[in-house]
Amino acid sequence: MAPLLQESFSRSYAQVKPNDKPSWDSTADEKPTYEKNHWAKPSTEKVTWTQPPSNEKLAAAKILNDRLTETATNAHNYEPGRTHIETHDDTYAFEDLRPRFPNVHWEPLTETPHYDKGLQGDPQFRDLLSAATDVFDYNPKIGTEIHGVNLAKLTNAQKNDLARLISTRGVVFFRGQDDLDIDAQRELGAYFGKLHKHATTSVPARPGLEDVHVVYTDEKSTEQRAKFTPTFLWHSDVTYEVQPPSYTALKVLSGPPRGGGGDTLWSSQYAVYDVLSTPMQKYLESLTALHSADIQAEGSKGLGRPVRRDPVTTEHPLIRTHPVTGWKSVFFNPGFVTQIVGIPKSESDMIITYLNEIIATTQELHVRFQWNKGDVAFWDNRICNHSASYGFAPHRRHAVRVACHGERPVLDPAGKSQEQDLNALYGLPEASKDGSGLSNYND
Repeated sequence: MAPLLQESFSRSYAQVKPNDKPSWDSTADEKPTYEKNHWAKPSTEKVTWTQPPSNEKLAAAKILNDRLTETATNAHNYEPGRTHIETHDDTYAFEDLRPRFPNVHWEPLTETPHYDKGLQGDPQFRDLLSAATDVFDYNPKIGTEIHGVNLAKLTNAQKNDLARLISTRGVVFFRGQDDLDIDAQRELGAYFGKLHKHATTSVPARPGLEDVHVVYTDEKSTEQRAKFTPTFLWHSDVTYEVQPPSYTALKVLSGPPRGGGGDTLWSSQYAVYDVLSTPMQKYLESLTALHSADIQAEGSKGLGRPVRRDPVTTEHPLIRTHPVTGWKSVFFNPGFVTQIVGIPKSESDMIITYLNEIIATTQELHVRFQWNKGDVAFWDNRICNHSASYGFAPHRRHAVRVACHGERPVLDPAGKSQEQDLNALYGLPEASKDGSGLSNYND
């Protein structure tokens, strides 16, 4: 019962609408009160008053009621835009994975040999899917969800199939991976290549996990939405490295409940390439782009945090070919690409703006994932951009990520288009790229 009227009576109540006006007839059997955001009244049993409420308290209760809109009183306790907020104390299960920023310095990364395990995967993914109870795509371009597979217990053949599937679909989702603790997650990531150590972001509090990236926002964190444009938030991880990451696994440890926000979105760079006209594809294939770590490093310095490896700027082809699928993709990063090389600045800026718009606004190349605790997303940074979403405060959102280095990006002119390849495979017509003529909107 609300403290405001706590001295009035103590018993169980049946809820009535908040806008129902209370009646304080001291001789009546039913005396309404305000309780848990609802006007409430006792059951039909007689109420014994210990102290009638004062006029001042009645007036205060009415003011409070007038400020509130009607709240849910349905069978599901549903309240629009409102989800349960979990509280955490010193017994938090993932205390050792909270973020820290060690003040150390690492040597520059050097190029190392890389062999993609996806090349050993079965094109039909038979080993991986033999254990699955369900598998489905989110849309034709990107995103697949698999049920019934335990990522902590994969055989090497299943891991190879997984790499091939991620290379094909961009991102693959697994629910409820409780067995995949941080040690198993690192072991699985390391199967696919050398794990990347981030130069600026947080690592777990437990020592020895410097190749794990921690995502952490808690109940006391400030809202970040106003600090970035939505386009800038789209990115592929650390593409400024000489060998940017390939396979990347993110597991959510604590997060908002269903409907509480904090979703992650991915966009397919295979599909970005396929959106382009043939002349634009050929033009961009002739170009390279500069990917810079400077903005990230300066941001860390501005917050008083260490930069553990000197920032680098690396030139990569604007179109690359995937070593497993042979498909071409745009390799562009709204968060890190600062310049297109060898052309006028106005032209470079135009291309950057154009690709930003395609990545951020072309809906059919997006997939959006609503997380639950223990869920894992496994994606390929070579062919995906991704973006977090805001609006989940005051929920805690805590996740851990491992990413392995891939190969140095290269363009094979003999590479294929994903769309053209799959259209030929499934007997589908080629998509028209003729923007002339009239059409109604697609509702």
